Amino acid sequence: MKSKKIKKTIKTKIIMKQLIIITLIAITVYACKTEQKNKPETNSKILTEKTNDWIYLFDGSSTKGWRAYNGDALPPGWVIKDSTLTFNSEQVLEEDYDYKGSKDIIYGAEEFDNFELYVEWKIPPGGNSGIFYHVKEGYPGPPVVAPEYQLIDDENYAKIHDLTSYNSQFGVAEPRDLQDWQKTAADYAMHAPDPAKKILNPAGEWNSTKIVFTTEKVEHWLNGKMVLSFVPWSEDWNIKRNSGKWDGSPDYGKFKTGFIGFQDHGSDLWFRNIKIKKL
Repeated sequence: MKSKKIKKTIKTKIIMKQLIIITLIAITVYACKTEQKNKPETNSKILTEKTNDWIYLFDGSSTKGWRAYNGDALPPGWVIKDSTLTFNSEQVLEEDYDYKGSKDIIYGAEEFDNFELYVEWKIPPGGNSGIFYHVKEGYPGPPVVAPEYQLIDDENYAKIHDLTSYNSQFGVAEPRDLQDWQKTAADYAMHAPDPAKKILNPAGEWNSTKIVFTTEKVEHWLNGKMVLSFVPWSEDWNIKRNSGKWDGSPDYGKFKTGFIGFQDHGSDLWFRNIKIKKL
């Protein structure tokens, strides 16, 4: 009889220990969940970007830092729509019809020298734009001073626009056609991208661009593929610089720091996820 009581006591103690352990585990799990719940929400993408030293020039909610070239505010037609920086002539208000300033825009809050720039963009059929860097103000426009990563509708531009008169001045064989140095991802009027490496989404669809600039090498990327590289201020660069479109623009490409900018060429434009990393 005594033996049964001892066994029952031991069994009771074991059960009590198990209940205590289960209770402690439950308390620990609840505490962890509560702590996690009470933490401020974090965006893993933003954390990653901060870790990688990215600077957002446009985050989808503010145009802070952006203004017209040689201006104090954004030109008419440039607005945020659906978290995207857009240009559209229909967005120009009636009171702005007499606007005479530049419609090219720059991120005027900071200049950059060596950098990696990432931009997602979209243009309509026949659309044309460009991404400028090392922009300096005080000139008629960014093109005469700043290198340009060309954005254009390769497929349809020459079908919609007559290029004959413009291209004839360069002595090209087929002035009606869009030249290689005029196509998307070109270092405009300087270096042409490799067509075998280009994957360009059709007009109306999103594309991504990356520009990596250092004094040793410049890289142009399109939709994840490097399609062009060249050495800035090299002998080859200077030959191209002094024998083509820019021979009458003495300050073209000479600056080693400057603003980032986008070109308005009369077509609708969409830009998003604009970020830069200093190198």
